[in-house]
Amino acid sequence: MTGELRVEHLSVEYVKRPRLGHKEERRHIAVNDVSFALPSGGTLGIVGESGCGKTTLGHAVLQMTPVSRGRILWDGTDLTELRGAALRPFRRQMQLVFQDPFEAMNPRMTVDRIVSEPLHLAFGMARSARRYKAAELLQQVGLDETVLSRYPRQLSGGQRQRVALARALATEPRLLVLDEPTSGLDASLQARTLNLLRDLQADKGFSTLFISHDLSAVSYVAHRTLVLFGGHMMEQGPTATLIRGPAHPYTAALLAAVPVPAQGRATTSAQNAIPRAGQFASTGCIYCPWCNQAQSRCHLDAPIATALGGEHLVACHYPLPGKP
Repeated sequence: MTGELRVEHLSVEYVKRPRLGHKEERRHIAVNDVSFALPSGGTLGIVGESGCGKTTLGHAVLQMTPVSRGRILWDGTDLTELRGAALRPFRRQMQLVFQDPFEAMNPRMTVDRIVSEPLHLAFGMARSARRYKAAELLQQVGLDETVLSRYPRQLSGGQRQRVALARALATEPRLLVLDEPTSGLDASLQARTLNLLRDLQADKGFSTLFISHDLSAVSYVAHRTLVLFGGHMMEQGPTATLIRGPAHPYTAALLAAVPVPAQGRATTSAQNAIPRAGQFASTGCIYCPWCNQAQSRCHLDAPIATALGGEHLVACHYPLPGKP
């Protein structure tokens, strides 16, 4: 059991039922033909603007969202073919840390019950043993056992995020899906959380899907990065390669939009290159209406993922020249 994850040509499609004024079903493709590999102990960053399909992709991997097409291979087993009891052992190996930990917790449950519940459901652990293990899990994420008697409303944002992480670690997972784990934290807490995640991964050896719009955070924790736009894969490869020399114009626009400390007004040149979700091209390259590199071919033919060397892939007819 190596803990290797392979996603092959994954698509997720939602059907909007007819309603007043609409006679036909409407279909929305949230994730379209996305493939990637995540080796055991590695971290894949998934980045893109809001609504690009990042969270849907993470939920699909965990089989929380139905998959329309494609395969999800975990140690060679296709999870899309499993249902009910056959899928349950794999759920213990994969855990999710939600974007908003407060919304993901029962406000009437103490931290003790929140962290202990997976221990009871997954292992049938006795009450006294569960409390001891819960205290141990909290210690691993930097909290002491005095937190056990508190309710979520009595915790700070950083403490709630750590409790959510402790709960996810309770079943000893081999894959963690982290959905915007630092989005609600200030800069100092973000740094502490990222350092904690790196330390835990080094100690326990689990694999991580790190979903974020923050390229700075992704560049710090992810070995590889996948760039999504409108549910399509734009570019993927070693994180250092993408940061140093992005090949897709959209990746370059995302990097240009990252705020950096500087005197005077920040540049706004990249803003027009990052469209709002839902305003996509219907033919050809989905990004071409906002691309300053687009040519006539881009409006007619959708590009396919092409290797630029090594494990660097880009879906673009006219990729940008990389940096040495």
